[in-house]
Amino acid sequence: MMFFDSIVANLGDWAPRMLTGLRTTLVLTAGGFALALLLALALEYLRSRRLAAPRAIARVYIAFARGVPILVILYLIYFALPAAGITLPAELAATVGLAAVYGAYLCEVFRAGLDAVPAGQREAALASGLTPLQTFRLILLPQAVRHTIAPLVINLVSMLKDSSIAALIAVPELTLVSREIMSESFLPLHVFALTALFYFVLAWPASLVARAIEQRLLYPSARVSPSKSLDQLKTAQAPS
Repeated sequence: MMFFDSIVANLGDWAPRMLTGLRTTLVLTAGGFALALLLALALEYLRSRRLAAPRAIARVYIAFARGVPILVILYLIYFALPAAGITLPAELAATVGLAAVYGAYLCEVFRAGLDAVPAGQREAALASGLTPLQTFRLILLPQAVRHTIAPLVINLVSMLKDSSIAALIAVPELTLVSREIMSESFLPLHVFALTALFYFVLAWPASLVARAIEQRLLYPSARVSPSKSLDQLKTAQAPS
């Protein structure tokens, strides 16, 4: 009880500061995810081209972004770019760093969604006179979206949690604010238990939404609870 009593006693001081940090976390996540979506679409378009050069550029970038830790990329953007005359504010550098990494992961999500579209759709669109860009934007992408919604939500939750790494370049997001409160209060377990609760309250409902969307897309006619097993879902759809 003393543990929770200490949290309650300090909540009036901690909560407003944590909420300010949480707002920064949400801004980082929203901005980074929007940029990552645009980057992923551009990469997938390059990779879908028949020309070797665009495909090679996209594949090299994806391999690099997925093979290097986010922290390294963040440091390259924040500390190395100034040597080339490009200086970004910490929050913008964190946003760009998250987008640079997650753009590669989201590109793989779009690739899986596009692979689910019958190949004849592309051929028919090109034969009708549409350009490759129009085919990608108007024909393939709208059909692929339904297969990508759940993975996109899952990646959004992952980005929300990974945004805590921005604390290492002094972005005043939730984790950094929590560290400052901890250094003042000398109650690390109490502070970071509350911090974990903030992250959980945001991430857990989003994960449930992703799961519900995935089940709805896989089994559109089955109105079942998430706790039912795959065998139960199959039984629900089996003809009588």
